[in-house]
Amino acid sequence: MPLMMKTFVSLVLLCAGAAQAQESADLIVSAAQVVTMDAKRRVIDNGAVAVRGGRILAVGPRAEIDKAYKAKQRIDQPEALIAPGLVNTHTHAAMSLLRGLADDKPLQEWLEKYIFPAEAKNVTPEFVRWGTRLAMLEMMLSGTTTYTDMYYFEDEVAQATKEAGMRGVLGQTIIGFPAPDYKTPQEALAATEKFIAKWKNDPLITPAVAPHAVYTNEEATLRAARELADKHGVPLLIHVSETQLENTSTHAKTGSSPTFYLSRIGGIAKRTVFAHGVWMGVRDRQTARQFNVGVAHCPSSNMKMASGVLPVLEFLRFGIPVGLGPDGPAGSNNDFNMFEEMDLAAKLAKSMNFDPQALPAATVVEMATIMGARVLGMEEQIGSLEAGKRADLITVSLAEPHAFPRHDPYSMLVYSLKGSDVRDVVIEGRVTVRDRKPLTLNRAEILAKAAELRAKVDASLREGKP
Repeated sequence: MPLMMKTFVSLVLLCAGAAQAQESADLIVSAAQVVTMDAKRRVIDNGAVAVRGGRILAVGPRAEIDKAYKAKQRIDQPEALIAPGLVNTHTHAAMSLLRGLADDKPLQEWLEKYIFPAEAKNVTPEFVRWGTRLAMLEMMLSGTTTYTDMYYFEDEVAQATKEAGMRGVLGQTIIGFPAPDYKTPQEALAATEKFIAKWKNDPLITPAVAPHAVYTNEEATLRAARELADKHGVPLLIHVSETQLENTSTHAKTGSSPTFYLSRIGGIAKRTVFAHGVWMGVRDRQTARQFNVGVAHCPSSNMKMASGVLPVLEFLRFGIPVGLGPDGPAGSNNDFNMFEEMDLAAKLAKSMNFDPQALPAATVVEMATIMGARVLGMEEQIGSLEAGKRADLITVSLAEPHAFPRHDPYSMLVYSLKGSDVRDVVIEGRVTVRDRKPLTLNRAEILAKAAELRAKVDASLREGKP
């Protein structure tokens, strides 16, 4: 064979070998920076993430990712950063349809005189379905990829969440008075077990048991809820020590704080999330650490309801994982914006401790990502961008004036960037938001339905119902 022909054949074979060496990927996302939140807390300039089958294949410099993988779909955002999807550890999604119903009230008054009665008359499966869709639309557009819910008709929540391609830790509420879905705690417990059986192995839905609180449930109910959660290995979600009144009334009734009471009666499961925890003392924190409890910190809600401020640094010193949550949007908070929660959590801690170095930005980003995942017992699956983990990520624009100049990405995420800067959202490898356009939720339909249901709520109030 002539030399020129040999050279040509060698080049063809070399190119073919290089092509074969490239692995296929479903999606490659690239950006100016990748904030991984991995064990080394790597921040990769001009980086990329390769995804296949809902999992992350690789994270690294874009040149290396492009050399190793050939993607069916690409998202290239040269003026953005990539971060793990945000993890919301406490909310009540369908209450989006009660937004602003009774603002500027104390918690107990707000619950007992406004929310509980309004829910009794207005909450139906349809209400929950559309309220959840409205909440998810807002959450996804502001970078949340996993949310933790406690509400009624939770199977409707799960169905809507699955359809939207969002990840949810979804707790069926158990409460000691007739609720919109089940009239007794016993009915709610039985329904919760069926709910768990239906959704337990779903890749997006993690079913949970959600006794509302110590002050709304009897001892036997709280114990049965814990037994159910441990039987199926699912999370238990409960409000604990949100207000000083809750603490003092529980102590008057049981002789204990809510935390110690739950530990004494066998009400803390192996995977338990305490929402709020504002008034938990030293002994409570010791108990929480002993039982591996995670805590959902809700700074906007606690500020708006004047409930107090969670001493986050004390919890972290005890080794208790603390995540972030916006709580419900019906008055305790009026949105689902996790960027706002990050900003407020950092500033509250600094203000309360008279220390500008308290709760630095990098720690707050941990709380919204990998530590939030740890609160839910899901840190092996989500919360960071690492090979093998579920492909939940967001791109956040760096093109707006408030993103200049760029020094520290953690500072940017907590203090400068906004939920409205989120450009793209990927959950379980599926693109659910592209260039701020929701792909799995019908924005116009959801907003129209929300207006229709709001009118029904308003009419019930005008008629004295409740």
